[in-house]
Amino acid sequence: MLVSAKEMLQKAKAGHYAVGQFNINNLEWTKAILQTAQECNSPVILGVSEGAGKYMTGYKTIVGMVNGMIEELNITVPVALHLDHGSFEHCYKCIEAGFSSVMFDGSHYPIDENVAKTKQLVADCNAKGISLEAEVGSIGGEEDGVIGRGECADPNECKMIADLGIDFLAAGIGNIHGKYPENWEGLSFETLDAIQQLTGDMPLVLHGGTGIPADMIKKAISLGVAKINVNTECQLSFAAATRKYIEEGKDLQGKGFDPRKLLAPGAEAIKATVKEKMELFGSINKA
Repeated sequence: MLVSAKEMLQKAKAGHYAVGQFNINNLEWTKAILQTAQECNSPVILGVSEGAGKYMTGYKTIVGMVNGMIEELNITVPVALHLDHGSFEHCYKCIEAGFSSVMFDGSHYPIDENVAKTKQLVADCNAKGISLEAEVGSIGGEEDGVIGRGECADPNECKMIADLGIDFLAAGIGNIHGKYPENWEGLSFETLDAIQQLTGDMPLVLHGGTGIPADMIKKAISLGVAKINVNTECQLSFAAATRKYIEEGKDLQGKGFDPRKLLAPGAEAIKATVKEKMELFGSINKA
C-alpha cells in the first residue's frame, strides 16, 4: 500500500538521515528499487517525472504497476509514489490517478504566483492525505525540458512557502540535475543553514544527488536535508550494464535478444546503486 512521504521524512529529519527518491522509468527499474528497499529495510520514494509518466502510458498505469508490485513482491517497507517537478496541472492528474505524494515546481513563477498555486495545492492535498513538496530557487541542469542554472534560493521566500503548510521543501543551494561540471563550486551550506533556521522542523530536499561528494551529502543531512533525489546515477549504471551485455554478444542463439535477459544486468546495476545510496544516506534499517 502506498503511503504519504510526510511521516517518513519527518522521522528522517529527526533521526538525522535521508530517504532516497529514486526515479522510475519502467517495470525493471521499479522492481529493482522496491526489492532493494525491502532487502535494506529502508523507506523509499519512487519518483516519476512528467516525461516518464508519458513514456509509461500515463499515471494510472504507473499506480497500477506499483501497487501490484508492492502486493506481489510482499513489500512491507514504506513506499511513496511521488510526482517529480510537476506542473500545477499534472499535480492534479497524479492526485486523481492515486499518487501518494506530489511535487509542485513553481520555482519558475514569480514568488507571489508560486505562493498562490502552492496554497491551493496544500488544501487539496491535505484533504486527501497526500504529501506535497514545493520548490524555491530553480535546480540547475535540465530535466524533461525544465532548465535551471543552479540558483541559491532566498531563505525568506523559502519561509513564505514553508509557512503555507507544505510537507517538505526543495530549495536551490547550487545543486544541479545530471553530471556536475568540473568547475562546479559546490553546495552553498550557508544558504542551506539559513533556510533551515527559518523553516524549523520542515524536512528539506536535495535534488541532483548524483555526483555530490559523500562529505557534502552528510553535511547537507546534518543541516536538515531529509530527502535526496537520485536519477542520473541509476540511468548511467543501467546503460553501462546493458551496453556491456550487448557488446559481449550473450544470449544471441540466432534468435536475437530475450528482453528479460537483456534488461537483467541493468536491473542488478540499479540495485547496487540504490543500496550504495541508501547506505550513504543512512536510511538502512529505518523502516
